[in-house]
Amino acid sequence: MDDKIYLSSPHMSDEGYEMKYIKEAFDTNWIAPLGKNVEEFENEIAAMVGSKAAAALSSGTAAIHLALKAAGVERGDIVFCPSLTFS
Repeated sequence: MDDKIYLSSPHMSDEGYEMKYIKEAFDTNWIAPLGKNVEEFENEIAAMVGSKAAAALSSGTAAIHLALKAAGVERGDIVFCPSLTFS
């Protein structure tokens, strides 16, 4: 069987809305991990949820790690999480 079923395949809109931002990132050499677009995204998310700040992270694993640190979880603590976490 050659057909693949992707769990989370990359996707761009049919209209190409993303191309402007991708081109800008390459043109300004702000590809990763920060830049104007990331900062604007964080500010918009913070405003949308009524928070002082937001952090865009590179992966779900990084998000789980940051959440555990922020919650004060330390070595030896017991943490329950789903078995499918991508971490």
